[in-house]
Amino acid sequence: MNNILTGKSSDRAQRELHLALAGLNRVRLTPCLPEEDGAAELDLPRLLVDEAGFLRALRERVAPIAARAPTEPAAFLAWFEELDRTGPGQHDRLFPWLAHEASHKAMCWFLEQEATGEAGFEDLTALVQVRMPTRPKLELARNYWDEMGHGRKVGMHGPMLAHLIHALGLRPRPETTVWQSLALANTMAGLACHRHLAFHAVGALGVIELTAPGRAAMVTAGLKRLGVQPDDRHYFDLHAVLDVRHSATWNAEIIGPLIAEDARRAPAIAEGALMRLECGAACFRRYRDHLGLK
Repeated sequence: MNNILTGKSSDRAQRELHLALAGLNRVRLTPCLPEEDGAAELDLPRLLVDEAGFLRALRERVAPIAARAPTEPAAFLAWFEELDRTGPGQHDRLFPWLAHEASHKAMCWFLEQEATGEAGFEDLTALVQVRMPTRPKLELARNYWDEMGHGRKVGMHGPMLAHLIHALGLRPRPETTVWQSLALANTMAGLACHRHLAFHAVGALGVIELTAPGRAAMVTAGLKRLGVQPDDRHYFDLHAVLDVRHSATWNAEIIGPLIAEDARRAPAIAEGALMRLECGAACFRRYRDHLGLK
């Protein structure tokens, strides 16, 4: 198995790669005027080759397991839902520690890392839905509308996380973020930005909905223990509950119909889910190392 996420090749090389790819994603996803286009300052051909190489290596890492996923919709969904129990990074001891033992300083460091690695679920969903079949497209639209607070600024999910970060006085920046967290964000952006990886992105986003509630519940328990006010921790309170429903509808209305229409999509969706989980597992290992959880 290759070492694309282990850091054994070179921590410095991995950090340089993912800082560069974070810059690429910032430029290609941020609206600007023509005269403000930062692409001219980037070596785009090299960065796109580096991104393709990273995503290809990550796909190769998970391909043997993904190839064992069923291609019949109901059987695939059973396999997919099992990832919540047995997938990479699940039930990591980091999260009970955050809930019951982490200091305020440790929790703030964790949140800074997570905020930098947050790729923006609503934006990724909007990218992925382009020219999808009608039934999955409609569910992607419903999910997006939930993320956007049904048109109300106060209900938008992204600003809820920004509110928590501001309330705690944190300053998340790529330069102070471990490369594993950057790699997670770069993976999600890379899958969403390339149409030949659109079904991988469906799997990656779907497995977030599947696995996030348990982790969010642990984080919100830790925030409550540390005295963070309900209005400030609302992002994690919400995702501990809402993503359970999101996961059920994502599986029934997006993944199932996509595979029913074309069974060849099953391995791609499985690879995307495992890629996201492997990136998360690498983050949790690095976080535990930094925080001294041996």
